[in-house]
Amino acid sequence: MQQDIYFETIGNGGPAMFWGHGWGQNLHALKPLADSLSAMGQHWIVDFPGFGKSPVPGEVWGTEEYADAMAALIRAQTDGPVILAGHSFGCRVGLQLAARHPDLIAGLILIAGAGLPRKRPLWHRLYYGARVKLFKLLKKLIPFGLSQEWLYEKFGSADYKSAGPLRQIFVKVVNEDLSNVAAQVKCPTLLIYGSKDTETPPEIGQRLSRIIPGAKLILMDGFDHYSILTGAQHQVARHIHNFMKEISKHDD
Repeated sequence: MQQDIYFETIGNGGPAMFWGHGWGQNLHALKPLADSLSAMGQHWIVDFPGFGKSPVPGEVWGTEEYADAMAALIRAQTDGPVILAGHSFGCRVGLQLAARHPDLIAGLILIAGAGLPRKRPLWHRLYYGARVKLFKLLKKLIPFGLSQEWLYEKFGSADYKSAGPLRQIFVKVVNEDLSNVAAQVKCPTLLIYGSKDTETPPEIGQRLSRIIPGAKLILMDGFDHYSILTGAQHQVARHIHNFMKEISKHDD
């Protein structure tokens, strides 16, 4: 798949590692973490298409298309399998990459990984189910004068409202259930979650650890969806460093 993807590189020689950021972010979200591991291999930190300096896709992509675009970049930049590290949305892409292009991925690191449906209490499901039905009903009134902007302002999430030209992609991505995709992942996998994460709670990591054969789950106490990249940076880097060493041993 031909798609311009902006990236920056850190380090020189050794294991090749690609980094994929979360929704609404860009490569700078992961650059400090990659910097801390620069002595261990070479790192490619990307702006996913539609974020940072990478142009918006010309079509409504899902994570399959993002993964295929990343696969093309990996093939163009390297000669062998790489380690893929993702945060949140980047983990969705990572799961698809490992499942669709297993020859390219030697190891997978999922930090606050998304991709499985949230387990919500019954009252929560009923409430949001009713909101969705009301939204769809009101949407039919747009041709008759109801303000589309008012409707989206009242019913859209913060990410949806700020998605701009990526709005359709956002809707497609967040509605994907990657359970079957995760079951196809065969490479060594490290799962890192914050105990206080309400965006991608630890129970998602627990389910992924049961779906992905041999996956290792690490729970970082006291950190949430974003502080796991900042306040927990040194601890996360240490876990990634050890994971990379283990993969190197297997390659030997």
